[in-house]
Amino acid sequence: MNQEVSRKLELIRQTLSETETEGVRLRGTDWFAWATAGASNTVLLTAETGVAELLVTGQDAWILTDEIEAQRLKDEELPTNFKLHVNPWADAAARESFVRDATGGGIIISDRPTSVEQSIPPSLQAYKRVLIPAELERYRQVGRKASEAMTEVLKAAKPTWTEYQLAGAGAEALWTRGLHPALTLVAGERRLPLYRHATATAEPIGRQAMLVFCARGYGLFANLTRFVSFGAISDEHSELHRHVREIEAVALNLCQSRTTLDAVYHALAQAYEQHGFPNAIREHHQGGTTGYLAREIVANPTTKDTLTTGVALAWNPSLPGAKVEDTFVILNDGKLENLTFDSNFPSVEVEGRLRAVPLEI
Repeated sequence: MNQEVSRKLELIRQTLSETETEGVRLRGTDWFAWATAGASNTVLLTAETGVAELLVTGQDAWILTDEIEAQRLKDEELPTNFKLHVNPWADAAARESFVRDATGGGIIISDRPTSVEQSIPPSLQAYKRVLIPAELERYRQVGRKASEAMTEVLKAAKPTWTEYQLAGAGAEALWTRGLHPALTLVAGERRLPLYRHATATAEPIGRQAMLVFCARGYGLFANLTRFVSFGAISDEHSELHRHVREIEAVALNLCQSRTTLDAVYHALAQAYEQHGFPNAIREHHQGGTTGYLAREIVANPTTKDTLTTGVALAWNPSLPGAKVEDTFVILNDGKLENLTFDSNFPSVEVEGRLRAVPLEI
């Protein structure tokens, strides 16, 4: 861990040199986890920033927090590469004074820049989006736990459960495994064909349901979607699921180094049209790269960002009532590894990859 953090501090200081600035200040939960090798500054799950931040200068690396949080962070979260600066919780000005002194009043770069700070340059953004081996190992753990939680919950589900109950069971299964339930979407039988982003309601789920996870561990997001059907799935719904799996295969086949995200988007648009759904590309975003955010970059017609080894991906092509989603990473040999595959969930082979199908109970 300390070696990983040291390497990331080198990259941050390289950015300082390239931009001729005096400090990098990282406030977001994503950047905090990246720079600390998976530590968490999260207390409020819905917040994009946490209860501590990083300040890196040419000479020092600090964790900035207040006296409420400092001891717990020191005992349970932080690697030893950082010094700790603690300000009184009621005196935020004390932190700002410390930052000015530590940087000599110079220019600061930040992921959440104030009016007197500069934005993170693309070069450092790119480092954050490419997984190194230690990060990939942590990501595998997160993906395995998230997919096991999903399987456990859907095998236990009942058609009389409300959408709230299914979402709650999903959140419980994730928490039990030490993962943050950053997102648990649920659509039951009636709402499934109506909404792509179906937040849970008090309705019973009925004969079928979709459950979506964005599960966060070590700051990394495992994104996956699964379906359950109580009784045999209808031929109509089975065909919709077949379409989305084959559309997704077009995207996955393109996920190689040097492919641009807009190329994948346009290929997906063409695939929808070939399958008879020309408007579907506009009815929901199709996913993109993932990692320390549920989506680092969402692919659209103009995203020229280039894929490379070590980039994680989560595509989510969908049609009314059907969707497919897992989290993959591009390996050194150019192959894709599915981080959220669970052999205990039903699947079929699609162009050499095992893809989840609805669980029939």
